[in-house]
Parts: sequence; C-alpha cells; structure tokens
Amino acid sequence: METAVFIVCAAIVLAGALGVVLARNPVHAALSLVGTLFGIAVLFLNLDAHFLAAVQIIVYAGAIVVLFLFVIMLLGVDRLEDLSVEPITGQRALAALVGLGTFGLAVAFLVTSDIGLVGHTKVLTLDITDQYSNLHQIADVLFTDYVYAFEATAALLTISVVGAVVMSRRMARSDDAPGPETAGDD
Repeated sequence: METAVFIVCAAIVLAGALGVVLARNPVHAALSLVGTLFGIAVLFLNLDAHFLAAVQIIVYAGAIVVLFLFVIMLLGVDRLEDLSVEPITGQRALAALVGLGTFGLAVAFLVTSDIGLVGHTKVLTLDITDQYSNLHQIADVLFTDYVYAFEATAALLTISVVGAVVMSRRMARSDDAPGPETAGDD
C-alpha cells in the first residue's frame, strides 16, 4: 500500500513540478506549485511525519503560495510580453552558462567532499536524548553547524521581498505617468 501511495504521489509531484516550469501563465504555475506541495505533504504522511505534512500544507501551500499569488497580481500579469525580444543581448546564453557552471561546481563539490553522494550522516542521525527537547536540539544544530546556510536563506528571502516591493513601485509609477496620447488631451 505504501508503494502505491508513493508512486501516485510521486507522479502528482512530478506533474506539478513540470506544470510550474512549463506553464506560461504565472497563476497556473502557482496552482501547479500547490499541487506539488500537497503531493509532498502526502509523501510526508506516508513516512509518518505528520508534523512536517501539516507544516507543508499550512506554511507552504497556504502562506507562501498566497504570497506568490499576491505578488503576481500586484505586478500585473494581464499584459503579454514578447519573450522573443531580449532586453539584454546574450542574457539567455549567459544564464545557461552560469547554470551549467553552478551545476558542475555542485557535482564537483559532492564528489570531492567528505559528504559524498550519500549524505553526511554524523550530524543528521544522532540519537534524540532526553537531556534536551527536540526543539532545543534542532536549534543547536541549526545555529551552530548550519548557521551560514540559515543566514544566507534569511538574506535571500529579505532580498526577494525588497525586490518585489521595488518592482511593484516601478510598475505603479509607470502606470500613473501620462502617456503621449493623454498628455495633449487637456
């Protein structure tokens, strides 16, 4: 039974992920993301990780996707853009080159590091002791061993929110500015 649930949910997650990447409409992509997140939540339930499933639905499928939809609506997706016109010449080739380079560096890091392809099991599989609560143990690992990753994630989230606000203000200013057709109508 667990195998059947895994296969069905894995198919749902993969279909939703493809929908996120391939959808031309950003709202459809966000809805595909909701399907992906619900499939992952069911996979967590299949692993008896009930708390993670609840957090997955409440935080990600609820709050984060609503935030994405709010930003999509704020930026105005009703205008069609011509994707064949490149505002900066060579940006797609440069993006592909940077993506391949990043992937190559990640693979080289995994092959040459002591983490390897199977993962670093020393910290991740420690026994839970009764000396400290689970929350204290997670906080201890998060703020000692993974403090730089935690801070980098916080910085990226802050930068993305500031970027969304700046983009929305620019869009609002460009919509309020009188165009050539309305300037002489007075």
